[in-house]
Amino acid sequence: MRIKADTGVCVGSGQCVLTEPTVFDQDDNGIVVLLTDHPNDQTTPQARDAVALCPSRALTILQE
Repeated sequence: MRIKADTGVCVGSGQCVLTEPTVFDQDDNGIVVLLTDHPNDQTTPQARDAVALCPSRALTILQE
């Protein structure tokens, strides 16, 4: 699994960071920053939740 972030769509709500702070962060403007685009087995469930919670749909899961 790989996560893609569309920073042009991100509204900076921070739900991703609150859900899985080891995968997601925010820059100084509140825009999503991926700390890793390949979550490990321990963080995958929370990363999936974060993608589902994103209000702007800036996050996408890609199956590899």
